[in-house]
Amino acid sequence: VDDQEEFDSLIESFSLLQFDPDQIRDIMRISVACMHALNVTFTAPSADESELVGTNPHLQKFLTLMGVERDELRDTVCFFEMLVGGRDKQRRNQSKANAEKGMEALIKSIYSAMFTHLVNTINERIALRPNVSSKHAASIGILDIFGFESFQTNSLEQLMINYCNEALQQVFNGIVFKSIKEEYDSEGIDS
Repeated sequence: VDDQEEFDSLIESFSLLQFDPDQIRDIMRISVACMHALNVTFTAPSADESELVGTNPHLQKFLTLMGVERDELRDTVCFFEMLVGGRDKQRRNQSKANAEKGMEALIKSIYSAMFTHLVNTINERIALRPNVSSKHAASIGILDIFGFESFQTNSLEQLMINYCNEALQQVFNGIVFKSIKEEYDSEGIDS
């Protein structure tokens, strides 16, 4: 798989689907921000406390790309609020494990919202138009090593799994076909 070729094809596809440069930039910014967020780390000052590791370079990149302040992220994932007596809010610390789970949930939520937005936008742009015959109707399908799959709702996880499967299948096919060709060549068989 040639990553640059795939990336260029992706950008071309976005353009064909009438995504403007700002929209494409936002999609890339959010994607990169979430990748950095996967590397954000926490410390545990005590068993029931957590703190963002401020020296982690991925933290600042995530914050900058998402336009979020460090204190906002810290308050979101390192603390929680609870109602006491039905009316008084108390702020409590999250454990390191809970802060990490909260960060994972935040990343999944951001990716999911972006993926849903992309699917909805693409479906709107390729939707069957009244003056187009049904045999020319457009649809999105996912091809993996087992064939086409049709889901009521596609998830980002399914897309990533399929992308990885396709990359692995291409590597596997390349190795198998190369070894078969080498075997044929060594035996003098035309391939």
